[in-house]
Amino acid sequence: MKNDQKIKREKKQRRHKRKRAKIIGTKNRPRLSVFRSNAHLYCQLIDDEKGETLAFANDSEIKDQKTKTKKEEKSFLIGKLIAQKAQKKGIEKIVFDVGAYKYHGKIKSLAQGAREGGLKF
Repeated sequence: MKNDQKIKREKKQRRHKRKRAKIIGTKNRPRLSVFRSNAHLYCQLIDDEKGETLAFANDSEIKDQKTKTKKEEKSFLIGKLIAQKAQKKGIEKIVFDVGAYKYHGKIKSLAQGAREGGLKF
């Protein structure tokens, strides 16, 4: 059992490293990095030249806890939220970094929300 988990973790790290080798964020065009856990979704805009986070958003910032929303709908709202924060900082163009995840489901809806919010990939 432990060996299977170790192999899965190593495969995920290899996928992430392979994708990150091709993606670099700058001040003018930062990298939108996505992290997905079982319960939550986080994203941040990163300037890789300086190594600093310019803006971040996660699902705890979404305030519709009264009505239950689907995870994909929440991720869409997170995308719009990160787009608003980027617009305040004067950022219009980004590089999208999905990490080791596939571009579907929550990741895809986050990207659609960011695009609708005004960010260009």
